[in-house]
Amino acid sequence: MSDDLHVLEAWAGALLAKLQPAQRRAINHKVAIDLRRSQAQRIKAQQGPDGAAYPARKRRKEFKGKNGRIKRQKAAMFAKIRTAKHLKVKATGDQIEVGFSGWVARVAHVHQFGQQDRVTKKGPVYKYQERRLLGLCESDRTLIRESLLRHMEKN
Repeated sequence: MSDDLHVLEAWAGALLAKLQPAQRRAINHKVAIDLRRSQAQRIKAQQGPDGAAYPARKRRKEFKGKNGRIKRQKAAMFAKIRTAKHLKVKATGDQIEVGFSGWVARVAHVHQFGQQDRVTKKGPVYKYQERRLLGLCESDRTLIRESLLRHMEKN
């Protein structure tokens, strides 16, 4: 996988070297946005970079009201974390970064690597299962190539 990234980097670097720094930064930003959108869609589908489904969440008791109806529906896992507010993009003329920042980065790191963390601030410690949030698969590499070519054609 690392060799594929070096080949992609060399190929993209040769194309981008012909452009002015401002043009490179703008194209890299557009490619990063396309990559972020792809990562967010994969997180929404609850799949890792390899296409495997995330492990199921621990079952909870349903919250029932007086008449027995469920007061709160099951929320989608990582519903807010995949939004543009939390899934940040940083692009320069030389590199593209898609990732999390702040407290969201800590939460994502715990899930990405299956570590222990507190459920609430003063609550019990829980060992979370590994759920790969970010990562590149072959379709992401193809997306980067196609996006780069598409945006290069426009300039």
